[in-house]
Amino acid sequence: MSDESGTTERIAALRPAYRADLEAGPDRFFEPPRTDCPWCGGTELSTRLRTTDLLQHKPGRFTLDRCGGCGHTFQNPRLSPAGLEFYYRDFYDGLGEKKLGDTFGARTGMYRRRAEAVRPYIPAPKSWLDVGTGHGHFCAVAREVLPDTVFDGLDFTDGVELAERAGRVEHGYRGAFPELAPDLAGRYDVVSMFHYLEHSTEPDRELRAAREAVRPGGHLVVEVPDPESRFARLLGRWWLPWLQPQHLHFVPVANLRQRLTELGFTVVAEQRAEAHDPVDLLAATWLALDHTAPREDAPWLPERPSAPRRALRTALLLTGIPALLAATLIDRLALRPLAGRLRLSNAYRVVARRD
Repeated sequence: MSDESGTTERIAALRPAYRADLEAGPDRFFEPPRTDCPWCGGTELSTRLRTTDLLQHKPGRFTLDRCGGCGHTFQNPRLSPAGLEFYYRDFYDGLGEKKLGDTFGARTGMYRRRAEAVRPYIPAPKSWLDVGTGHGHFCAVAREVLPDTVFDGLDFTDGVELAERAGRVEHGYRGAFPELAPDLAGRYDVVSMFHYLEHSTEPDRELRAAREAVRPGGHLVVEVPDPESRFARLLGRWWLPWLQPQHLHFVPVANLRQRLTELGFTVVAEQRAEAHDPVDLLAATWLALDHTAPREDAPWLPERPSAPRRALRTALLLTGIPALLAATLIDRLALRPLAGRLRLSNAYRVVARRD
Protein backbone atom coordinates (compact mmCIF):
# COMPACT_ATOMS: atom_id res chain seq x y z
CA MET A 1 0.00 0.00 0.00
CA SER A 2 1.41 3.42 -0.96
CA ASP A 3 1.79 6.22 1.60
CA GLU A 4 -0.85 8.25 -0.24
CA SER A 5 -3.44 5.47 -0.25
CA GLY A 6 -2.66 4.69 3.39
CA THR A 7 -3.20 8.32 4.36
CA THR A 8 -6.44 8.42 2.38
CA GLU A 9 -7.71 5.39 4.29
CA ARG A 10 -6.71 6.90 7.64
CA ILE A 11 -8.52 10.14 6.79
CA ALA A 12 -11.64 8.25 5.73
CA ALA A 13 -11.59 6.28 8.99
CA LEU A 14 -11.33 9.47 11.07
CA ARG A 15 -14.03 11.39 9.18
CA PRO A 16 -17.09 9.99 11.06
CA ALA A 17 -15.69 11.04 14.46
CA TYR A 18 -14.94 14.56 13.23
CA ARG A 19 -18.40 14.78 11.66
CA ALA A 20 -19.97 13.81 14.99
CA ASP A 21 -17.89 16.45 16.81
CA LEU A 22 -18.97 19.18 14.40
CA GLU A 23 -22.62 18.15 14.38
CA ALA A 24 -22.68 18.61 18.16
CA GLY A 25 -22.15 22.34 17.55
CA PRO A 26 -19.23 24.71 18.19
CA ASP A 27 -20.39 26.20 21.51
CA ARG A 28 -18.78 23.45 23.57
CA PHE A 29 -15.40 24.30 22.03
CA PHE A 30 -15.31 27.66 23.84
CA GLU A 31 -15.47 28.95 27.39
CA PRO A 32 -17.60 32.01 28.20
CA PRO A 33 -15.87 35.21 27.04
CA ARG A 34 -13.95 37.17 29.65
CA THR A 35 -14.58 40.78 30.51
CA ASP A 36 -11.25 41.21 32.30
CA CYS A 37 -7.58 40.58 31.51
CA PRO A 38 -6.28 37.19 32.72
CA TRP A 39 -2.88 38.74 33.40
CA CYS A 40 -3.66 41.92 35.37
CA GLY A 41 -7.43 41.87 35.88
CA GLY A 42 -7.98 45.11 33.95
CA THR A 43 -11.26 45.64 32.10
CA GLU A 44 -10.06 47.91 29.30
CA LEU A 45 -10.21 45.31 26.51
CA SER A 46 -10.22 45.81 22.76
CA THR A 47 -10.20 43.39 19.81
CA ARG A 48 -6.77 43.00 18.29
CA LEU A 49 -7.39 40.23 15.74
CA ARG A 50 -10.12 38.06 14.28
CA THR A 51 -9.07 35.07 12.23
CA THR A 52 -9.60 31.42 11.36
CA ASP A 53 -7.49 28.27 11.60
CA LEU A 54 -4.98 28.99 8.83
CA LEU A 55 -2.88 25.86 9.29
CA GLN A 56 -5.26 22.92 9.64
CA HIS A 57 -8.30 24.76 8.28
CA LYS A 58 -10.58 23.30 10.90
CA PRO A 59 -13.85 25.24 11.09
CA GLY A 60 -14.24 28.07 13.58
CA ARG A 61 -13.50 31.74 14.12
CA PHE A 62 -11.18 33.05 16.82
CA THR A 63 -10.65 36.41 18.48
CA LEU A 64 -7.63 37.88 20.24
CA ASP A 65 -8.29 40.71 22.69
CA ARG A 66 -5.71 43.13 24.05
CA CYS A 67 -5.67 44.66 27.52
CA GLY A 68 -5.29 48.43 27.40
CA GLY A 69 -3.76 48.43 30.87
CA CYS A 70 -0.88 45.96 30.61
CA GLY A 71 -0.82 45.09 26.88
CA HIS A 72 -1.45 41.38 27.40
CA THR A 73 -3.09 39.78 24.34
CA PHE A 74 -5.20 36.67 24.81
CA GLN A 75 -7.72 34.46 23.04
CA ASN A 76 -11.25 35.50 24.02
CA PRO A 77 -13.36 33.43 24.25
CA ARG A 78 -10.76 30.83 25.09
CA LEU A 79 -10.91 27.23 23.95
CA SER A 80 -12.55 24.86 26.40
CA PRO A 81 -10.95 21.47 27.22
CA ALA A 82 -13.14 19.98 24.46
CA GLY A 83 -11.95 22.68 22.07
CA LEU A 84 -8.30 22.16 22.94
CA GLU A 85 -8.68 18.44 22.28
CA PHE A 86 -10.48 19.04 18.98
CA TYR A 87 -8.05 21.60 17.57
CA TYR A 88 -4.87 19.88 18.78
CA ARG A 89 -6.00 16.49 17.47
CA ASP A 90 -3.96 15.37 14.44
CA PHE A 91 -1.69 18.42 14.62
CA TYR A 92 1.25 17.25 16.76
CA ASP A 93 0.11 13.63 16.81
CA GLY A 94 -1.92 11.33 14.58
CA LEU A 95 -2.02 12.59 11.01
CA GLY A 96 0.31 15.48 11.74
CA GLU A 97 2.92 13.65 13.80
CA LYS A 98 5.33 12.74 10.99
CA LYS A 99 5.12 16.12 9.23
CA LEU A 100 5.68 18.08 12.45
CA GLY A 101 8.36 15.66 13.62
CA ASP A 102 10.25 16.06 10.35
CA THR A 103 9.88 19.86 10.51
CA PHE A 104 11.16 20.16 14.07
CA GLY A 105 13.86 17.57 13.50
CA ALA A 106 15.29 19.59 10.62
CA ARG A 107 15.79 22.75 12.68
CA THR A 108 19.10 21.81 14.23
CA GLY A 109 20.63 25.23 13.55
CA MET A 110 17.92 26.99 15.53
CA TYR A 111 18.32 24.60 18.47
CA ARG A 112 22.08 25.08 18.49
CA ARG A 113 21.69 28.87 18.46
CA ARG A 114 19.33 28.66 21.43
CA ALA A 115 21.83 26.67 23.48
CA GLU A 116 24.76 28.87 22.48
CA ALA A 117 22.83 32.10 23.19
CA VAL A 118 22.20 31.21 26.82
CA ARG A 119 25.56 29.53 27.53
CA PRO A 120 27.27 32.81 28.57
CA TYR A 121 24.74 33.14 31.40
CA ILE A 122 24.56 29.42 32.23
CA PRO A 123 28.05 28.10 31.46
CA ALA A 124 28.03 24.60 32.96
CA PRO A 125 24.62 23.30 34.07
CA LYS A 126 24.52 19.72 35.30
CA SER A 127 20.77 19.17 34.89
CA TRP A 128 18.32 20.74 32.44
CA LEU A 129 14.56 20.26 32.09
CA ASP A 130 13.02 21.28 28.76
CA VAL A 131 9.29 21.90 29.25
CA GLY A 132 7.17 21.46 26.14
CA THR A 133 9.99 19.42 24.63
CA GLY A 134 7.84 17.66 22.00
CA HIS A 135 10.04 14.96 20.47
CA GLY A 136 13.13 16.23 22.28
CA HIS A 137 14.99 17.61 19.26
CA PHE A 138 16.29 20.67 21.13
CA CYS A 139 17.76 18.49 23.87
CA ALA A 140 19.55 16.25 21.37
CA VAL A 141 21.26 19.23 19.72
CA ALA A 142 21.90 21.16 22.94
CA ARG A 143 23.79 18.15 24.30
CA GLU A 144 26.40 18.78 21.58
CA VAL A 145 26.86 22.34 22.89
CA LEU A 146 26.76 21.29 26.57
CA PRO A 147 28.10 17.70 26.60
CA ASP A 148 28.29 17.50 30.40
CA THR A 149 24.62 18.39 30.90
CA VAL A 150 21.90 15.81 31.47
CA PHE A 151 18.73 16.80 29.61
CA ASP A 152 15.24 15.72 30.67
CA GLY A 153 12.02 16.57 28.83
CA LEU A 154 8.43 17.23 29.82
CA ASP A 155 5.38 17.39 27.61
CA PHE A 156 1.68 16.53 27.76
CA THR A 157 1.80 14.52 24.51
CA ASP A 158 3.27 11.09 23.85
CA GLY A 159 6.09 12.74 21.90
CA VAL A 160 8.10 12.96 25.13
CA GLU A 161 7.92 9.19 25.50
CA LEU A 162 9.22 8.84 21.94
CA ALA A 163 12.02 11.30 22.84
CA GLU A 164 13.08 9.12 25.76
CA ARG A 165 13.01 5.94 23.66
CA ALA A 166 15.10 7.66 20.99
CA GLY A 167 17.65 8.76 23.60
CA ARG A 168 17.11 12.47 23.02
CA VAL A 169 16.26 12.98 26.70
CA GLU A 170 17.40 11.06 29.73
CA HIS A 171 13.97 11.07 31.34
CA GLY A 172 10.67 11.99 29.70
CA TYR A 173 7.85 13.22 31.93
CA ARG A 174 4.37 13.18 30.44
CA GLY A 175 1.69 15.40 31.93
CA ALA A 176 0.91 18.96 33.04
CA PHE A 177 3.93 20.80 34.43
CA PRO A 178 2.12 22.38 37.43
CA GLU A 179 0.96 18.92 38.51
CA LEU A 180 4.37 17.29 38.07
CA ALA A 181 6.44 20.14 39.56
CA PRO A 182 6.18 19.09 43.24
CA ASP A 183 7.97 15.83 42.42
CA LEU A 184 10.68 17.77 40.57
CA ALA A 185 11.23 20.43 43.24
CA GLY A 186 14.72 21.92 43.30
CA ARG A 187 16.08 19.29 40.94
CA TYR A 188 17.27 21.36 37.97
CA ASP A 189 19.99 23.89 37.25
CA VAL A 190 17.99 25.04 34.21
CA VAL A 191 14.36 24.88 33.20
CA SER A 192 13.58 26.00 29.64
CA MET A 193 10.27 26.85 28.01
CA PHE A 194 10.80 27.40 24.29
CA HIS A 195 7.50 28.46 22.71
CA TYR A 196 5.53 26.69 25.39
CA LEU A 197 4.02 29.40 27.59
CA GLU A 198 1.73 30.73 24.85
CA HIS A 199 0.01 27.33 24.69
CA SER A 200 -0.81 27.24 28.39
CA THR A 201 -4.27 27.99 29.73
CA GLU A 202 -2.67 29.51 32.86
CA PRO A 203 0.83 30.86 32.19
CA ASP A 204 1.21 32.12 35.75
CA ARG A 205 0.86 28.55 37.09
CA GLU A 206 3.56 27.41 34.65
CA LEU A 207 5.96 30.07 35.88
CA ARG A 208 5.29 29.07 39.49
CA ALA A 209 5.93 25.45 38.55
CA ALA A 210 9.23 26.49 36.99
CA ARG A 211 10.24 28.30 40.19
CA GLU A 212 9.55 25.08 42.08
CA ALA A 213 11.61 22.90 39.75
CA VAL A 214 14.64 25.25 39.52
CA ARG A 215 17.09 25.05 42.38
CA PRO A 216 18.12 28.32 44.12
CA GLY A 217 20.79 29.91 41.96
CA GLY A 218 19.52 28.04 38.90
CA HIS A 219 18.05 29.61 35.80
CA LEU A 220 14.79 29.75 33.88
CA VAL A 221 14.83 30.34 30.10
CA VAL A 222 11.58 31.48 28.48
CA GLU A 223 11.11 32.12 24.76
CA VAL A 224 7.73 33.25 23.43
CA PRO A 225 6.24 35.12 20.44
CA ASP A 226 6.62 38.86 20.81
CA PRO A 227 3.21 40.58 20.54
CA GLU A 228 5.03 43.92 20.25
CA SER A 229 6.78 42.85 17.04
CA ARG A 230 6.13 45.21 14.15
CA PHE A 231 5.51 42.19 11.95
CA ALA A 232 2.56 41.29 14.21
CA ARG A 233 0.91 44.55 13.17
CA LEU A 234 2.10 44.66 9.55
CA LEU A 235 1.12 41.10 8.64
CA GLY A 236 -2.09 40.88 10.66
CA ARG A 237 -3.71 37.46 10.53
CA TRP A 238 -0.92 36.18 8.26
CA TRP A 239 1.68 36.52 11.04
CA LEU A 240 2.50 32.89 11.82
CA PRO A 241 3.09 33.26 15.59
CA TRP A 242 -0.57 34.17 16.15
CA LEU A 243 -1.17 30.45 15.42
CA GLN A 244 -4.86 30.40 16.16
CA PRO A 245 -6.50 28.64 17.83
CA GLN A 246 -3.60 26.97 19.68
CA HIS A 247 -1.84 30.05 21.08
CA LEU A 248 -3.86 31.34 24.01
CA HIS A 249 -1.63 34.04 25.55
CA PHE A 250 0.86 36.62 24.23
CA VAL A 251 2.89 38.22 27.02
CA PRO A 252 4.78 41.51 26.48
CA VAL A 253 8.33 41.31 27.79
CA ALA A 254 7.72 43.95 30.49
CA ASN A 255 4.88 41.86 31.91
CA LEU A 256 7.00 38.72 32.01
CA ARG A 257 9.92 40.57 33.58
CA GLN A 258 7.69 41.95 36.33
CA ARG A 259 6.06 38.59 37.09
CA LEU A 260 9.42 36.83 37.26
CA THR A 261 10.66 39.47 39.70
CA GLU A 262 7.58 38.92 41.84
CA LEU A 263 8.33 35.19 41.87
CA GLY A 264 11.86 35.72 43.14
CA PHE A 265 13.85 35.72 39.89
CA THR A 266 16.37 38.23 38.62
CA VAL A 267 16.33 38.72 34.86
CA VAL A 268 19.93 38.53 33.64
CA ALA A 269 19.31 38.72 29.87
CA GLU A 270 16.63 39.75 27.39
CA GLN A 271 17.25 38.70 23.80
CA ARG A 272 15.22 39.70 20.77
CA ALA A 273 17.43 39.43 17.69
CA GLU A 274 18.87 36.14 19.01
CA ALA A 275 15.36 34.68 19.38
CA HIS A 276 14.14 35.80 15.95
CA ASP A 277 13.23 33.07 13.47
CA PRO A 278 13.53 34.62 9.97
CA VAL A 279 10.42 33.13 8.37
CA ASP A 280 7.79 35.88 8.68
CA LEU A 281 7.33 36.79 5.01
CA LEU A 282 7.79 33.19 3.87
CA ALA A 283 5.17 31.94 6.32
CA ALA A 284 2.75 34.75 5.49
CA THR A 285 3.08 34.03 1.77
CA TRP A 286 2.52 30.32 2.32
CA LEU A 287 -0.50 30.89 4.57
CA ALA A 288 -2.07 33.20 1.98
CA LEU A 289 -1.46 30.71 -0.84
CA ASP A 290 -2.74 27.80 1.22
CA HIS A 291 -5.82 29.81 2.16
CA THR A 292 -6.54 30.67 -1.48
CA ALA A 293 -5.95 27.21 -2.96
CA PRO A 294 -8.77 24.65 -2.67
CA ARG A 295 -8.31 22.43 0.37
CA GLU A 296 -6.42 19.15 0.36
CA ASP A 297 -8.15 16.21 2.01
CA ALA A 298 -8.71 16.24 5.78
CA PRO A 299 -11.05 14.25 8.03
CA TRP A 300 -12.89 17.38 9.23
CA LEU A 301 -14.06 18.03 5.66
CA PRO A 302 -17.44 16.45 4.80
CA GLU A 303 -15.91 14.61 1.83
CA ARG A 304 -12.68 14.21 -0.06
CA PRO A 305 -11.96 17.02 -2.55
CA SER A 306 -12.48 15.99 -6.17
CA ALA A 307 -9.60 15.30 -8.55
CA PRO A 308 -10.10 18.64 -10.42
CA ARG A 309 -9.98 20.56 -7.12
CA ARG A 310 -6.79 18.78 -6.09
CA ALA A 311 -5.23 19.54 -9.47
CA LEU A 312 -6.23 23.20 -9.16
CA ARG A 313 -4.63 23.37 -5.71
CA THR A 314 -1.37 21.95 -7.06
CA ALA A 315 -1.39 24.45 -9.93
CA LEU A 316 -2.00 27.43 -7.63
CA LEU A 317 0.74 26.40 -5.23
CA LEU A 318 3.19 25.92 -8.09
CA THR A 319 2.52 29.43 -9.37
CA GLY A 320 3.37 30.72 -5.89
CA ILE A 321 6.88 29.25 -5.85
CA PRO A 322 8.60 32.46 -7.07
CA ALA A 323 6.86 34.46 -4.32
CA LEU A 324 7.93 31.91 -1.71
CA LEU A 325 11.55 32.05 -2.90
CA ALA A 326 11.55 35.85 -2.88
CA ALA A 327 10.06 35.94 0.62
CA THR A 328 12.72 33.52 1.86
CA LEU A 329 15.55 35.66 0.50
CA ILE A 330 14.11 38.86 1.99
CA ASP A 331 13.57 37.18 5.38
CA ARG A 332 17.05 35.72 5.62
CA LEU A 333 19.27 38.18 3.79
CA ALA A 334 17.60 41.60 4.02
CA LEU A 335 15.59 41.59 7.25
CA ARG A 336 17.35 39.15 9.56
CA PRO A 337 20.36 41.41 10.27
CA LEU A 338 17.99 44.31 11.04
CA ALA A 339 15.31 42.43 12.98
CA GLY A 340 16.46 43.56 16.40
CA ARG A 341 17.01 47.22 15.56
CA LEU A 342 13.75 47.55 13.61
CA ARG A 343 11.71 45.68 16.26
CA LEU A 344 10.78 43.05 13.69
CA SER A 345 11.86 40.12 15.89
CA ASN A 346 8.99 37.68 16.08
CA ALA A 347 10.05 36.35 19.49
CA TYR A 348 11.98 37.30 22.59
CA ARG A 349 13.95 35.25 25.07
CA VAL A 350 14.42 35.91 28.77
CA VAL A 351 17.06 34.32 31.00
CA ALA A 352 16.30 34.67 34.73
CA ARG A 353 18.17 33.47 37.82
CA ARG A 354 16.25 32.16 40.79
CA ASP A 355 17.43 34.08 43.86
